[in-house]
Amino acid sequence: MPNQQTRTARLEARISPDILDVVKRAAEIQGRSVSDFVVAAAQEAAQRIIESTTIMRISVKDQRAMMEAILNPPEPNEALRKAADAHKRLVIESR
Repeated sequence: MPNQQTRTARLEARISPDILDVVKRAAEIQGRSVSDFVVAAAQEAAQRIIESTTIMRISVKDQRAMMEAILNPPEPNEALRKAADAHKRLVIESR
């Protein structure tokens, strides 16, 4: 996030004096203002949380099973054929 972005929103929070001291110290260490430090820390935490919910991590065994299913899919069963027909009726033909 470039430091020169226009700031159009405000965020306020109440914290204990002890936590403020820790935040001030960390901001000092990084050579930032408390405000810049808090914004950067919040953005980094938000990105980690979003990433952890959007990236799927699976075992090598499961990766191989997924690739096998993609490369050699099984024939559609009756339930899948019914679902495809319902989708066609409800979504595609209603356009």
